Amino acid sequence: MEKPIEVNLLPEAEEFVDKIEISARKKLFFAIRKTRSRIFGEWFEKLKSSKDIYEFRIKDSNKFYRLFAFWDSTQEKETLIVCSHGLIKKTNRTPKKEIEKAEMIKEKYFKGLI
Repeated sequence: MEKPIEVNLLPEAEEFVDKIEISARKKLFFAIRKTRSRIFGEWFEKLKSSKDIYEFRIKDSNKFYRLFAFWDSTQEKETLIVCSHGLIKKTNRTPKKEIEKAEMIKEKYFKGLI
């Protein structure tokens, strides 16, 4: 049997979610619920040019909302998707510096620094 999936937001990700518009927040939480239920789609995908960084991706009011994340399967009872930080874009392109930031946060997380 597979371990359940839980989604944890690090402080910066939590701040991001708290600040976005309510309609975007609802869409984001819907995408998170689907992912927790092991339903995967374009709302949660691995970034091709990354070291195992994923993103929750939604569009609302002609803006693109990105919540960067990575997997932590080291827990005994559950598999975690850890969300590092987010951003709002007017284009569908993800800046390389944001991917690098997520990779740095992931590295610190697994070293126990976060």
